[in-house]
Order: sequence, then structure tokens, then C-alpha cells
Amino acid sequence: MMSENTDEPKEKNLQEKVEEQKGQVPGKKLFGTVEGVFIPTLLTILGVIMYLREGWVIGNAGLLGAWLIILIAFGITLSTALSLSSITTNIRIGAGGAFSIISQSLGLEVGGSIGIPLYISQSLAVAMYIFGFRAGWLWMFPDHSPIVVDFAAFALLFIIAYISASLAFRIQYVILAIIISSLVSILWAASSGSMQEPITWWGSFSGSPESGFAGIGFWGVFAVFFPAATGIMAGANMSGELKNPRKSIPVGTLAAIVLSLVIYLLIAYWLARSASTDELLNNYTIMAEKAAWAQLIVAGLLGATFSSALSSIVGAPRILQALAKHQILPASDWFGKSSGSGEPRNAMIFTGAIVFLALLLRDLNAIAPLITMFFLITYAMINIVVLIEQNLKLISFRPLFKIPMLVSIIGAIGCVFVMVIVNPTFTILAFMVVLVIHAYLLKKHLKAPFGDVRSGLFVAVAEWAAKQSNRIAPSNERTWKANLLIPVRNPNILTGAFNIIKDITYPKGSVKLLGLLGEVEESDLNSRLIDLTNSFRKRGVFSSWTLIDTKEFDKSLIAGMEALTGSFFRPRVLFIHMNSFEGRETKLRDVIQKASKRNIGVLLLAVHPETVYGRQNSINLWINDRSPDWDISMDLGNQDLAILIAYKLKKNWKASLKMISCVKEQYNNYKAEQYLENLSELARIPNVSTKILLGDIESSTGNAPQASINVFSMEPDVDFDFVRKTVEDTGSSCLFALDSGEENALA
Repeated sequence: MMSENTDEPKEKNLQEKVEEQKGQVPGKKLFGTVEGVFIPTLLTILGVIMYLREGWVIGNAGLLGAWLIILIAFGITLSTALSLSSITTNIRIGAGGAFSIISQSLGLEVGGSIGIPLYISQSLAVAMYIFGFRAGWLWMFPDHSPIVVDFAAFALLFIIAYISASLAFRIQYVILAIIISSLVSILWAASSGSMQEPITWWGSFSGSPESGFAGIGFWGVFAVFFPAATGIMAGANMSGELKNPRKSIPVGTLAAIVLSLVIYLLIAYWLARSASTDELLNNYTIMAEKAAWAQLIVAGLLGATFSSALSSIVGAPRILQALAKHQILPASDWFGKSSGSGEPRNAMIFTGAIVFLALLLRDLNAIAPLITMFFLITYAMINIVVLIEQNLKLISFRPLFKIPMLVSIIGAIGCVFVMVIVNPTFTILAFMVVLVIHAYLLKKHLKAPFGDVRSGLFVAVAEWAAKQSNRIAPSNERTWKANLLIPVRNPNILTGAFNIIKDITYPKGSVKLLGLLGEVEESDLNSRLIDLTNSFRKRGVFSSWTLIDTKEFDKSLIAGMEALTGSFFRPRVLFIHMNSFEGRETKLRDVIQKASKRNIGVLLLAVHPETVYGRQNSINLWINDRSPDWDISMDLGNQDLAILIAYKLKKNWKASLKMISCVKEQYNNYKAEQYLENLSELARIPNVSTKILLGDIESSTGNAPQASINVFSMEPDVDFDFVRKTVEDTGSSCLFALDSGEENALA
């Protein structure tokens, strides 16, 4: 009984999340595969290029060349559609189509950087389709005012879309009937004997009438035709309006592409057999003249452009609303609102304003290539998303519709290739726009309600780098960083040392906090460690934490160190704050000795109760006696970690550094001074002063110049009495360093 009671609300919550991602609201009508995906996608593909430019393509390339162009173009979009189908069957796709897909894989920043240009392109495409509609209308009614036709078409489109997507989809059935009737007109002409011309299999690529037939290459003709194969996102953009997007988007999109491909290939054959090369090159309306009823072809052209505009003006506001619901845009709360029936009315009004302004420009030819670029970037990103997911081999990627990796590669490369051949300048501009938007969104620190695969991607790169590093470089001297393991018994003590730890590790080091239960309640220690970890990260130092529940801290700490020695990104230095372990010096000495045996360095911090770190403007670095010769070599004798830490503090504090050494005989002063000067030069530490004291370190610490902190080397068998005496004699906090064997201050 208890298990049933606990399972019910979980199932309910999951269902609520699914419905929320689908955009389901009470009273909102959802659509199936045919009306929601298949028909919008089919009508967008069977557009103005088919009616006005396919004949010109055949005239230039010949039938075989035209078929090749059609197959390559549809091959690229089919690859993208297959990638779209695969990823759609793996996620609970939300509203926004491509934006939702990309965001759930690569994060809101990447999704938004693609989604914003996609929305703008989708909105401007409405104006371009209206211009195409006007061209067909004026062919039938040349006396009508162009601007009146444009705004009348826009008003009708806006009213239909504003009322509801349901009305738009019902009207598309009428448009589908018109386009079918235009195809029947072609079929009737073919069966009535229109195909009398001999086939030209390969054309001479003469060019267009506008250029005086100056010639054009194969890829130039391809660039003109390729927009005909786009429009595959018409159904995916309505993802939030579908009953079952996981099923409808793959089935509807792929069915529409395959059917439209067959239609394009058959019409190419009919045109090649029905018109001469000169007619195909010179007459853009050759299809209407060769069909059985020209009026039906013109009606089909009007219907195709109107339906494409309708799909765009219905889909664009839904992309805008999806962007707004994730707080990506200014005024997101306003854009994200829906009507009682679930229609994005506010987003629709804003989209209508963009289309209205675009119509006032009267000509979008100058930016038309940029609009195409944004569509192609979107298609390329869909392929890249699937390619990344396939390569990561994460268990979360288990699509119901699986495709070979080669399909995604072809789709991604094909989209970028088309961008370059269409317009290299606009390709660069489009990528720059996307990168600028991405940089802006990174600063917003967006929080997504879903996970993505970015962490998996970075882990995969890190794993590859780790394997390569282990093969190439067994030594880490050149790549050493201050990666600290810090045992924490009392968070208050660590808080007092926060700044010095940050200055030791910044910018490339890391902090691993190891909470030791015993002195502080688990819940309190847990929350404090989270707070400290976040504080380090905000200051530019990567940090993580974990807890150990133990009464014998020394054994657990040793076990933790030993376990970490086998990892690649392991802490290299154990940082110990003496105040955390008062009265436990015997066990602490055992920990330090074990760390030394495991090639883990140690930093022991002893804080002066009054001066703490002073003004953080001066550092004393104590160098061991090198008598009698004071010869310098690569083996500095357990001084490397102390030198490196002193340099890090000097750099981050912008402090002065003084190297101090002791000699027992006066005559060694000169040798010792030369040694310190050579050491600072070989270690590449600028602006270092030196000081030689007579006697040993134990007796000389009271004579040292005043400093914010004194840095010493230490042995594994640390003398804690000396540590306390040194803090008292120097009147400052002291840091004692034990090399791990992996540091080299001269590397």
C-alpha cells in the first residue's frame, strides 16, 4: 500500500511535466501527423521554385543535371530530416521546434543563439512569400496595385493566424486541393501528348535572361534551386501544438520530403519532354503554358506561396514564445503569455509588426541570402546535435529511430557547403551574428528546466586529453598546478583562510573540500561546504566537495588520499590549517608522512592570531642552507613547492618577495647571496631581494625582516614546536611546504 501511495504522485508529476513541455493547456486543440506536420511541410516544399524555376534549372543543366541537382538538394535535407527524426524520438520535445531540440542537447545559450536568428528569418520569410504571392497575382491581374495586394494578403494571413492555428490548418486543406489540381493539370497535359520534345540530358549552363545568358556553373544553378528543398521545419516548429510530436514529426516530415522529391523528379521529366531548351531558359512561366489549364498552375503558385507564408506566420510566434518562456529575451513575460485557448497572441502581434515593417521595405532581396543562412545553420546544428549525441555514447541517447552516423555527417557538411556556395560573405556574417548572441546569452546565466549533454561532451574531451597526456608526458613538472585537497572539520576556520587559499590556487588550480564530520552537524557542514564551493567558483577557482563520516579522521583522510592517487585530475597538495587539528598533532604527523609516501605535497598553514596576513604586501621565502658549495642544480632539495607557492602569492598579492637564507660561517655569505640571485633568475621570478642571516633557521627567525607571511620548506617528520615558535618569532603567519616530487620551480 505504501509503495502505491508514493508512486501515484510521482507519476502525476511526471505527466504534468510532459504536458507542460508539450505546451498543453485546457481547451487547446492539438494536431495529428497529417494536419500538423505532413501538410504544412509538403506545402512549404512545393513552392514558388517548383512553379517558376524548375524549368529554368532543366534548361541550364539538362534533365540528368537537373535530376542530380534535385537529388543532392533533397539528399542534404533528407539527412537533416533523418537527424531531426532521430533526436525527436529521444527527447520530450517542447515548444519551439529546433530551438527546443538544440537547447535540450547543447544548452539554452546555444539554442537561443540559433533560435533568435531563426525566429527573425521565419518572420521575414513571411514578407518574402507575400512578395511571391503578389508576383503570381499580378500575372493574373496586372492592373492591381502591388502594395495593396501585399497588405491585403498580409491582413488575411494575420487574421487567420491570430484567430487560431486550427483555422490555419483547415485552410491548408483547401490550398492542398488547389496544388493537387495544378498537378492534375500537368498530368492531363502529359497524357494528352505534350511530351514531344527530345531530351537534352546535359545542358550548357547558359545562365539567365537577366544576366544576358553570360553563363553559370553547376553549383550556381544548384544554389538557385536549393531553397526548394528547405521548409522541413514547418511541422517541427509546431511541436508544442502536436498530440504526439515524437511520432508526428518523423513520420510527417519524412513522408512530405519523399513525396515532394518524387513530384520534383517527375515534373522535371515532363518539362524536359514538353519544352525546348530555349523555352525553358527564357520563359519562367513555361509550366503554366505547357499545362492543360494555365489557370490551375497560377492558382497552385498562389496557393503555394500563401501556404508557405501561413506556415511561417503561424510557426514564428511559437518560436518567439518558446524563447520567452526561458527568459532569453527582453520582455519575456509579455512575449510568453498565451490566450485562454493557448494561442501566443502577444508573440503574434510582435511578429505581425516585423512583417509589416518588412513589407514597407518593398524588397528583401538584399538580405534574402542571410535569411537562407540562418535556416541552414539551424539545419546544420540539428545534424551536429545528433552527431555529438551519437559520439558520446551516453545511455540517455537511445532514440526509437536510429540512423547511421554517416547520415548526420552528410547533413552537417552538406548544410555548411550549401551556405558557402550560396554566399560566402553572408555565411561569415551569419556565424558572427550567432556567436554574438551566444556571448550575450552566456552573460545572462540562463537556467534551464532540463539537463543537456554539455557536461558529457566536456567529460569526453577531458577523457581523451587524459589518455593522450598519460601516453605522451609521464612527468607533470611543466603542467603543475596548485590542486589542493583541504580537510575541513570546522568551516569557520576555513572561511578565515579563504583568501589565501584562493590566491594560492588562482587562476588554474582547484580546491577539493573534504568535510570531516564530528565537530559540526552534518546538515550545517553540508550547507557550509556548498557555500564555500560556490564562493571559490565565483572567484575563478574550480572547487568541489565531499563528506566523510568518521570518528578517526586520520585513517579516513589517508584512505581518501590513497584512493585519489589513481585518478587523473587528482589533488596534488594536501592543505592543512593547524587550527583545525589542535591537540591531534600525532595523528596529523602520521597523515603528513603518509602523504609524502604517496607523492602528495603538503602545505601547513599556521596563522598568527593578531597579524593574520597583514597587508598582504610582502613575502619572506626561506631557502635552506646549501653549504659548503652552494652549487645550484635542478634538484633544489625539497624547496620547489615553497618557491612556487611564494611566487603565486607574490603575483596575486602584487607583493614584494625577499629570499632569505642562513649561513653558519660568515665567509659563506657571498656564496649564499650568489646562490639566491641565481635561483631567482633561473626560477624566472622578477624583482626579488635577498637577505643572508648568520646562524641556523631555528635561531634566525626572530631576526627576519617583517613580512605578511613567511614561507618555509618542511620535512615529513614535522616539528610542531618549531612551527609554533616560528610564528611567534616572525610575528606573522607562516606557510610550511613539503614537496610531492612532481614540482619543479626551474621547469
